[in-house]
Amino acid sequence: MVGWFRRGGDDHPEPSHDDPAAEPDDDSPAALLTRQDALVRYINANAGKLPVEAVVVARSTTDSVRAVIATADDRPLDIHAVVSVNGIIGDYLPTTLRAYLSLDPAVTGQVGPSGRTPRAALREQLDSLSAAADELLTATRAHDVDALFSQGNFLRTKFSRSDLDLDL
Repeated sequence: MVGWFRRGGDDHPEPSHDDPAAEPDDDSPAALLTRQDALVRYINANAGKLPVEAVVVARSTTDSVRAVIATADDRPLDIHAVVSVNGIIGDYLPTTLRAYLSLDPAVTGQVGPSGRTPRAALREQLDSLSAAADELLTATRAHDVDALFSQGNFLRTKFSRSDLDLDL
């Protein structure tokens, strides 16, 4: 019987935080970008051990997350965006990748108890994460559009003639 998990050394280094000032509880856009960049380096470092499509989907996910963080250039990220970004780059995506990378390569194509191969399960999980990141980006941009329309309404009200003005 082939073991599902490899034993031994750590062939898959963890994403590192290059900036010691960027503590995990630091939710600033700069700290989020530092953690996102570390995750991209982790994906790139393990690209030869992951299925090609997994690398593409994982990098697409990190690109969407980067785009969400970049919206902070225009206005602060709301708490939902910060929590979601932290979840994707600090837990969900690296955990998914580590779980796959810890498998014995001989079993990644074998059908498991779920009726799927680990490779197929990885792809499903990465597709879900990618969809979540895309939805977060869409919601963040929609919030920006809402803010723009709200500002436009305010300016129209502020600088146009009020309905309360009396013609004298």
